[in-house]
Amino acid sequence: MISDEVFSMLALHAIILMIIQAFVWALLAYCILSMLLGFGVLDIRNRFFYSLFNTLARVVEPLLTPIRNILPNTGGMDFAPMILLLLIQFLVYPLVNRVFAMLIYHPAF
Repeated sequence: MISDEVFSMLALHAIILMIIQAFVWALLAYCILSMLLGFGVLDIRNRFFYSLFNTLARVVEPLLTPIRNILPNTGGMDFAPMILLLLIQFLVYPLVNRVFAMLIYHPAF
């Protein structure tokens, strides 16, 4: 039987992972929409695409800007989204899983 504390920790862990996954999908949508707007497939004068791009930019850009400041200028290629996805995949997910494993299996911490 799972205690209430462990159940609430597992629920919080699942919610945090869902929020991170939603951010990853927003980042991918931002990259795809940026490419489509850059190549002229979509028109930025369209009110729907402008508001969608603006909303995604407000969500994603605060994390992309510090990475862009660290990376050297590579011309027309922006590697910041790829670096951010790699950081999420190899640092954030394992860190969140490790923290919640410690909290569940060692409640004294």
